[in-house]
Amino acid sequence: MKKYFAEMIGTFTLVFFGVGSAVLAGGGIGVADAISITGISFAFGIAVVAMAYSIGQVSGAHLNPAVSMGALVAGRMSGADFIGYAISQTIGAIIAAGLILTMASNTVGGYDIAANGLGQNGWGEGYGGEFFMISAFIFEVVATAVFLVVILGVTEETPAAPIVAGLVIGLTLVMIHLVGITVTGTSVNPARSIGPALFVGGTAIGQLWLFIVAPLLGGAIGGMLHKARITAL
Repeated sequence: MKKYFAEMIGTFTLVFFGVGSAVLAGGGIGVADAISITGISFAFGIAVVAMAYSIGQVSGAHLNPAVSMGALVAGRMSGADFIGYAISQTIGAIIAAGLILTMASNTVGGYDIAANGLGQNGWGEGYGGEFFMISAFIFEVVATAVFLVVILGVTEETPAAPIVAGLVIGLTLVMIHLVGITVTGTSVNPARSIGPALFVGGTAIGQLWLFIVAPLLGGAIGGMLHKARITAL
């Protein structure tokens, strides 16, 4: 249970500071401002770095069901652990999103979640760069697959892995967000998407399937690519 609790806390931290940077720091959902995009990207990346070096030895600091899917496909974890990790990660994300909404609502001017959102992922008219669903799906699959190739590669049992892994993974997530925020708000993480969507409802719930299916598919592809590389070697 210790590793499941660690995953819940780690994912909570990722969503609280990552999504929180978009909601509480004034960036807003789907913002196209380059400074805001950069700040949000680094908030997600730094949160991953912090958790990698603090709970990585307990649970591996997946913080993401798609990462756990990649680890499952690559043969690094069991099916039972995958389910435990995914549930724990999603609970952490939901708690974080709820606290962000509570904080945003408790201000002098209040908070209109219908107008401002809660850092939810999405696509189409009125969202970010107004990309169509196919663009959103392609980005989420490709970005998650690349993310997993990096994660699984850098966490292999080598002397340097514990030293550099967290930093490399965090910077990779920054790179992914820099490109993806205007496309989908960047998910690559079903738990991160589920948390805000549950509170926003409406279109966020209607589009949520993509941010569950595409990252999990991308994670599986990343796991297969890593496994194929190991086999080839």
